[in-house]
Amino acid sequence: MKKKIIIFLALLVYFGTYAQMDQYAYKNILPEITDTWHAISLPDEMFSKVSPNLSDIRVFGITNKKDTIEAPYLLRLKTEKKSFNKVPFTILNTSYNEKGTYITMEIPTKQSINQIHLDFEQSNFDWLITLEGTQDRKEWYTIKEDYRILSIKNELTDYQFTTVRFPNAQYHYFRILIKSIKKPVLQSASVTRYEVKEANYKKYNIERLNIQNPKGTKNTIIDVNLKVPVPVSYIGLEVQETFDYYRPISIRYIADSIQTKQDSWKPRYRELGSGVLNSIEDNVFTNTSTIAQNFRIVIDNHDNQPLKINKVIVKGYQHELVTRFANPGTYYLVYGNDKMKKPSYDLNHVSAKIPSEMTTLLPEIQQTIDQEEAVVTEPLFANKIWLWGIMGIVILLLGGFTLSMMKKK
Repeated sequence: MKKKIIIFLALLVYFGTYAQMDQYAYKNILPEITDTWHAISLPDEMFSKVSPNLSDIRVFGITNKKDTIEAPYLLRLKTEKKSFNKVPFTILNTSYNEKGTYITMEIPTKQSINQIHLDFEQSNFDWLITLEGTQDRKEWYTIKEDYRILSIKNELTDYQFTTVRFPNAQYHYFRILIKSIKKPVLQSASVTRYEVKEANYKKYNIERLNIQNPKGTKNTIIDVNLKVPVPVSYIGLEVQETFDYYRPISIRYIADSIQTKQDSWKPRYRELGSGVLNSIEDNVFTNTSTIAQNFRIVIDNHDNQPLKINKVIVKGYQHELVTRFANPGTYYLVYGNDKMKKPSYDLNHVSAKIPSEMTTLLPEIQQTIDQEEAVVTEPLFANKIWLWGIMGIVILLLGGFTLSMMKKK
């Protein structure tokens, strides 16, 4: 009798089983699985349907026995990989004549270098330099000529570019000629071999580009609208002018909208990045990958004429799931539930056995997952007849159990 009561009460509180695909809103069927490991390229159409932190992405499979299984994955962004290898050096001498200031360095190792960073005592300058190299200090070879370095620091701008970049060069001695009437004061320097593995970017088409120079302001405002929300990590600007310019720039994106008292909706922007638009470096601004569709770029022109912007380039890191398929079945890329937390797989901690090369799967067209329709009739316990009936059964069972215990005593 006691066992029957426990089973009965357990049935009353039972409310469901393990979460499956019907808890998500969208799915993309995956092509046939041929290996244990595959990379899944995430489609652009997905990013408007997922949580901002991509926590609700799953890879579900349906076996021949109609069981639902989950394939573990690692989310990878194909970002650039940078390395700086500092190289020891010695400044042998610093000399000055009518041509400028010479700084001679000795590199004791045979390692090639491609960057020399200079830090000067002066805070405002604009100098041209020549970089040379030699093995014996007798015959010098030109590596860079009329290379520009500068520093601007005032109440409006704080910008410095004093890193000499050049192709890999392997010399025992390097000599820098700074062409300046005033003698530069070198505070410190560093010599490095800089290596970078370029990122794999996906370029996004701009649906609408609007460039304005509002009257009464000293700003250029560029509104950039993409077709769909996508993860953006790179924004580049091509400027027509060939003269020198240094303009502060900020990049924002529309995070959401707020309703005003007039019942209209006003976009709310968040900062994505900032920097200096200038005529020396490539005007490329990178940021943490952020899902967005609409951007606003603000250029502060100070008292200068606005620049002519020829082109705006928007890119994002390619996103992929490195996935392990342990069982045969039909697999789906599933997403669309902002209440889901990020999954915790063994792959997050142990990834030594992941192969370096694997076939990439391209998900098929996005589909909506059919949700079970809500029951229109009253819930069981909202009906008083059912409620009193179940209470009566429970009372009778408890009473019978009590009487049987009393007879045994």
